[in-house]
Amino acid sequence: MNPNRITLEKLTEANFSQIKRIRREDISEDFVDSADTLMELTLYGSEHHCLGCTYAIKYGRAYIGVLLLGEALAWATDPVEMQGVPFYRLMGFVLDKRCRGNGIGGIVLEMAIADCFRSFGTRPIALGCHRDNQRAADFYLRHGFVPNPAMDGNDRYYLRYPES
Repeated sequence: MNPNRITLEKLTEANFSQIKRIRREDISEDFVDSADTLMELTLYGSEHHCLGCTYAIKYGRAYIGVLLLGEALAWATDPVEMQGVPFYRLMGFVLDKRCRGNGIGGIVLEMAIADCFRSFGTRPIALGCHRDNQRAADFYLRHGFVPNPAMDGNDRYYLRYPES
């Protein structure tokens, strides 16, 4: 797959039906939120003027994934390091099952982070990864996220700090 064919668009009502067609039946909603939940979060963030974006990921003309990277609202389970500190929360990152395992995920992740930092400013990033989702945990470790002992239910927190 040619990385030059990857583009990011904002998730909108216009492209939402395409995002709902992403083949992700092999990934439990315990691991990654549904498209409907991501749209609800996107609308909430927009209505409350939160920084960040939900990206509809395209390869050529086809929608192949979705990723939400936005201003974190405080949760009681947030790691101590993040309390009182502005940070982004990464949620709902999933690629169509036909597009995994070939490096696209890493390219998309770095594109989304760069776009978010450029558009809204640089901040640390936190995410929750289900304790049974080792494939995702390994992916985030390869991309500079560090595990944190904090948990949110079955999700372990991973943190990534901006490079100095």
